[in-house]
Amino acid sequence: MDITIIGTGDMGRGIATRVLARDHLVTLLGTETAKAEALAGELSGDVRAGQVGDPLAGDVVVLAVWYGAVHDILNRYGDQLDGKVVVDITNPIGFDAFEPLRLEAGSAAQEIAAKAPGAKVVKAFNTTFAGTLGDGRVGGQPLHVLIASDADDATDTVSRIVTDAGLRPIDAGPLRRARESPLVPPSRRMP
Repeated sequence: MDITIIGTGDMGRGIATRVLARDHLVTLLGTETAKAEALAGELSGDVRAGQVGDPLAGDVVVLAVWYGAVHDILNRYGDQLDGKVVVDITNPIGFDAFEPLRLEAGSAAQEIAAKAPGAKVVKAFNTTFAGTLGDGRVGGQPLHVLIASDADDATDTVSRIVTDAGLRPIDAGPLRRARESPLVPPSRRMP
C-alpha cells in the first residue's frame, strides 16, 4: 500500500517505522524537504521524502502533525484529499494549560471530515505514544490502536495497516466517538 505521512516528528517516525516493517511504500512530507530526507535516511524500506505542499501519492494520508497545523494542511491539499483515506492522529489540546479544547464539531476528526467532505476520515493512533510505536509492543503485548470512522472501507484499510504493522486494531465505532478516550474515566470526559 502507498501511504503518505505528513509530519516528520516522533509520531511520523513511529508510524513510518511500523508501516515500513511490512513492505508498504511510505512518502514522508515535512515542513522542509531536508527534514523528511533525514528521517527517510534513518528508516529501512521503500521510503521517499518531500515537502508539505508536494502532490499527494497513494490512497492513504496520515496527518502526523499537531492539531494547530491541520487546517493549513487541509487548505493546501483541498480536493487532492477526495477519495483518500485521511488518518487523523491529532489530539486538540490547548498547550497553555494542557487541557482538551472544546470543538464545535465534537472532535478534530469531525472537523476534518467537514472541511474535506470528499475524504474518508479515520481517527487512529491518537491514544498511542510515539515512544512505543517503534517496538510496537508494551509489556510484551502488541499495542492496541483505536479506530473510529464513518466509512467501513476506510476502517478496513486502516485496520489492515495496523495489523500489518504488528499492532491490534480496535473498532471504536463511528467518527462521533473520536473524541472519547478509554483512558479517561467517563466522569472526566468532555461533555
